[in-house]
Amino acid sequence: MTRIFSGVKPTGHLTLGNYLGAVRQWAEVDQYRADSLFSIVDLHALTVEHDPGRVRRLSRQAATLLLASGIDPERATVFVQSHVDEHARLSYLLECVATDGEMRRMIQYKEKAARERARGGSVRLSLLTYPVLMAADILAYRADEVPVGDDQTQHVELTRDLAERFNQRYGSTFVVPRATPPKVAARVMDLQDPTSKMGKSHEAGAGIVYLLDEPDVVRKKILRAVTDSGSEAVFDRAAKPGVSNLLEILAACRGGSPEALSGVYESYGALKADAAEAVVELLRPLQERHKELMADPSYVEEVLRRGAERAREMARPTVDGAYRAVGLLPAASSPQPVM
Repeated sequence: MTRIFSGVKPTGHLTLGNYLGAVRQWAEVDQYRADSLFSIVDLHALTVEHDPGRVRRLSRQAATLLLASGIDPERATVFVQSHVDEHARLSYLLECVATDGEMRRMIQYKEKAARERARGGSVRLSLLTYPVLMAADILAYRADEVPVGDDQTQHVELTRDLAERFNQRYGSTFVVPRATPPKVAARVMDLQDPTSKMGKSHEAGAGIVYLLDEPDVVRKKILRAVTDSGSEAVFDRAAKPGVSNLLEILAACRGGSPEALSGVYESYGALKADAAEAVVELLRPLQERHKELMADPSYVEEVLRRGAERAREMARPTVDGAYRAVGLLPAASSPQPVM
């Protein structure tokens, strides 16, 4: 059976972009067609300055939202990355296969490092090496597919390169995965800056719809969305990024394509009103289920505990095999007690 791995990073509250671009497909499609692992990749949240308490809160919230979205823990493995030691164990081995040049060519490293330096901060080494940890996340489970948005495909390509290089040097150990980007709403853009991705870690939230925003807040944000010159509501990402973003959101919520909606609306106001109501209705059942789960935190904790156990059982043979392949001496087993 095809195996899928993907994850969410607890660096901010999950957004409409996260849901339409990834989580909904995990819940509605991927968990039914494949052996799926969905992880809260909390170690990745440590690559920049962070508040420890906030990381914990956002990790729990992300896990709860994955379950509220319809991911079934009896079908899919839902777990927290740091609960499975094999991620960190394998990451170091892959660092010994990766090169400095590969890391420094990563687009996200360049962008994030530049922002950190611009505000006078120091760039953590983990920001440079985290794509290797991401590769370990995937390769530890021998995943065939990695559902990602187009901003993460470079990291999956690196994962493929590292897997192939390791296999050539040390023998066949890893499955070489492939990226599988979603077909619709792969990248939902910021409502106030439609040339930028709707990111959960942005400081300003006026252009970001969060999954737990109240309906009136959702409506207000979408009705205030930046549009473009002219009055034609046509789908053209280059010439009309604001309108195209609204059409893409509306199409993703209702099903269909933004191209089919191009030219249907005679005013931007009507498009915004329909998009706002579509988003409110899309999020309503998710928010109701989230409220139910929040009333039973022990259930979420048990899901994560069992998910980590399953993930550990899947990852350990592959990671132990990688340790043997590179020449590391196996640890001696503890002697069995004499009965």
